[in-house]
Amino acid sequence: MTALLLTRRLRPLDLYIVDVVLALVVGAMLCAYAALESPLHGGVREPAWVSVLVGLAIGLPLAVRRRWPVAVAVVISCVTTATLVTGVIPNFAAAAPAVAIGLSFYTVAVSIPVRRSVLCAGGCLAVVSVGLAMTAGDLWSRTGAVGYAAVMIAPAWVLGWSIRERRALAARQGEHLIRQAATEERLRVARELHDVVAHTLSLIVVKAAVANHVAEADPREAGAALRVIEETGRTALTDIRRVLGVLREEAPYAPAPGLDELRGLAERATIGGVDVRLDIRREAPDGAVPESVGLTVYRIVQEAVTNVVKHAAPAACRATVTVTSGEVRVEVIDDGQRPVEVIGEGHGLVGMRERVAVHGGDFRAGPRAGGGFAVAARLPYRVTA
Repeated sequence: MTALLLTRRLRPLDLYIVDVVLALVVGAMLCAYAALESPLHGGVREPAWVSVLVGLAIGLPLAVRRRWPVAVAVVISCVTTATLVTGVIPNFAAAAPAVAIGLSFYTVAVSIPVRRSVLCAGGCLAVVSVGLAMTAGDLWSRTGAVGYAAVMIAPAWVLGWSIRERRALAARQGEHLIRQAATEERLRVARELHDVVAHTLSLIVVKAAVANHVAEADPREAGAALRVIEETGRTALTDIRRVLGVLREEAPYAPAPGLDELRGLAERATIGGVDVRLDIRREAPDGAVPESVGLTVYRIVQEAVTNVVKHAAPAACRATVTVTSGEVRVEVIDDGQRPVEVIGEGHGLVGMRERVAVHGGDFRAGPRAGGGFAVAARLPYRVTA
């Protein structure tokens, strides 16, 4: 039970109970006991009930210190000063009410802005210092009384201020992490949408051009092209809903495409005028490749094939995926001829490079010496039991 109380975050009710117990301990035990002490040089002692009442007047406000921190600090400081000046609490017993003042100063520093807390703490400290200075005698000089008040009370404010600053820093760091996570999520969604839209629109444009070209001469071929456009559009809508669905909490989970979906990708690329020969070599047991690595492999092959459809069709393309224990190697080679102006680092190549970099792998892309274009990537992954 003790370990649970120390490790779990306290609820508001728990904090209120702690404050009530603390107020009773400080008021009934420390401050009331200090008020019952007799002055050093004798004198008339106040009735016991007055001492108890003074102790409770100093300690009980601590029960609501989190709700009204400034009011509690002012009340405790004024009552303490009055009891010191009147001698109800002798000056040698000032450490007892100093505990209550220190707790109130800590709450002021930790809960309100620095400027207001400095003004409040400074004013209360001045009032208490005046009370101690007026009762200075054999124990200390008046200057020593002021120093005693500062040493006993000011550290509580400094502690509260430091905790407030640390909490503010932790809050700023938390907000920064949230913004960073949101930015990374937007980039991830942007990459996914780019790959989906670029791939499907390229096929749709190609088949739309075919349908437009043969619409009058061969209506049957035009109809076949329109059916391909319809199927491709439906597939694109499904992929976009899956990508955007992760942003909604109520959306059902749909597995991301991976190695098993590569053959369907190759078949769809064929309708765009690219003969894709897919070779998947598995040297590792099924299920060993993490889902994120499988998605990256799928997107790399998809983007590479899309570039062939957009810039080099009709062409032949060979995609080789080798799965070993600890890494996946991807190679996509085509024999098409690209215009000079499209050879370079486009958004697709940049996206592939970023995906590979996330997994700490290697990526290469560029024209081949014998013609065509080559894309190669190596994706390491951790083997888990």
